[in-house]
Amino acid sequence: MNLRTLKELVRQGEGDTLEFKLKSNHPERIIREVVAFANSGGGKLLIGIGDDKTIKGLKYADEDEYIIERAIEKYCVPSISYRTERVTVAGERDVLIFHINRSTEKPHSVLDAFGKKKSYVRVKDKSVQASYEMRQIMKRARPNRDVRFNYGEKEKQLMQLLDEQQSVTVDSYATKVGIPRNLASRTLVMLVLANVLEVHPDEMVDRFTVAMV
Repeated sequence: MNLRTLKELVRQGEGDTLEFKLKSNHPERIIREVVAFANSGGGKLLIGIGDDKTIKGLKYADEDEYIIERAIEKYCVPSISYRTERVTVAGERDVLIFHINRSTEKPHSVLDAFGKKKSYVRVKDKSVQASYEMRQIMKRARPNRDVRFNYGEKEKQLMQLLDEQQSVTVDSYATKVGIPRNLASRTLVMLVLANVLEVHPDEMVDRFTVAMV
């Protein structure tokens, strides 16, 4: 990538596949973006760019690259595929670019200081913690997998509910139909895997809608 291409990329602003960081401070936070990209559609992490799209660059890019790579190796499970690139922007300052591939080994997680795993997904220009349902969908989704399910009363009631309103949550579905939350969760996950529903993750609560055909 040359400087002109970098400037055009930065001009687009942060989004589903693009994240800016000014420095490698707090690498444990930066790798949330790496995990979110791997769990979603892939993306580019640019180090040396301000939130205001200012291209500052890094004076000691070798150190920043080392810090982030070690953090990815130490805290991301399972391992994540990526490649790095540098673009010189002014004098001896470089912008680091981490190209994160969309993964087929989801869900990827970040290990915290207590060894607890947290998964993240990309939602517009943010990386948000994945819900239990999202983790199950990522874990069980397989290309060309034929998922079968019984279309029973609870599924019928769900589709009637979605005829009346645009979307449902796990809790709203469970409450409206009068079934336990864990059963509502399993039903929604299964219908997403069967391509009957689509899931829309969010910082607050996931929403489920009828899949577009």
